[in-house]
Amino acid sequence: MTTVVVLIIAAGLDYLVGDPWGWPHPVRVMGWVISRFSKFALTYCQNPLTQRLAGILLGTFLIIASGIAGYLIIQAARWLHPVLGIATESILLASCFAGKSLRVAAQAVLQPLTLGKIQDARSVLSNYVGRDTENLTESEILRAVLETVTENAIDGVMAPLFYAIIGAFVPVVGSVPLALAYKASSTLDSMVGYRQAPYTYLGWFSARLEDGLTWVPCRLAVITLALLSGKPLHVIRICRRDAPNDLSPNSGWSECAYAATLGVQVGGTNWYRGVAKHKPLLGDATHPITPTCIHKAWQLTRYCFLLWLGVATLLLIALKT
Repeated sequence: MTTVVVLIIAAGLDYLVGDPWGWPHPVRVMGWVISRFSKFALTYCQNPLTQRLAGILLGTFLIIASGIAGYLIIQAARWLHPVLGIATESILLASCFAGKSLRVAAQAVLQPLTLGKIQDARSVLSNYVGRDTENLTESEILRAVLETVTENAIDGVMAPLFYAIIGAFVPVVGSVPLALAYKASSTLDSMVGYRQAPYTYLGWFSARLEDGLTWVPCRLAVITLALLSGKPLHVIRICRRDAPNDLSPNSGWSECAYAATLGVQVGGTNWYRGVAKHKPLLGDATHPITPTCIHKAWQLTRYCFLLWLGVATLLLIALKT
């Protein structure tokens, strides 16, 4: 029952508190390690082979170390007091979810946009996306926000929950170590998992590993979203038609599932440091993208999260009785 309590408390903490600015966070520690190691590797590893080996070392070490560190912290807290153990486990697990962070980020862009302050919206958006935002129109800003919310819904919310649930059914491991290990993989991908220099070879392993770890939870999320849409065959058909056109094995599927459910279209031309990049169109443009669509997308993520949490809770309780 402790596992169930931890899952529920962690979900509540993420929804109500999120990641308070300036508070200690595991991702900051992971980011510090990645940054320091990357600078060292890029300085002393001067060819593709040594950079790939360094990337494998970095990815393997950080993922395993994150899981072990989470396990040891929880065991130490439990040794001091059982209640402290539950509190520590809940806080660490909540730090793996980014539900409120996604919601706050979207609202930060939409608020000035709805007031007609498009320049402010562009400025805020630049904090959350890699594309150039200086000349984006209102519709392009809305598309960028929707794409960000729907892509990160998987690696920021659903995939960590998936691994937390898997860990909950393996008492020896536990929810937090697996969720932290996945979070380390996701952080590695976001920091060094690029095809462009200087991370082409250093980040190769991290990018491929994150793709593999996200594959199953992404497909499960797509199926869940299709069921929640009330038109599962339509959503699956659109995803099978459009998602494979995206180079990413996961983000195309997640974005397309939301687009098909909402009846909108994402993708198109984005600019990165003045260079145009064309992403495949996902979904049908039955309706325009509006702030209401983005709110519905976040609500869909929340419903999906609660459904997985509810099913996992019932199964865990059933196994204990």
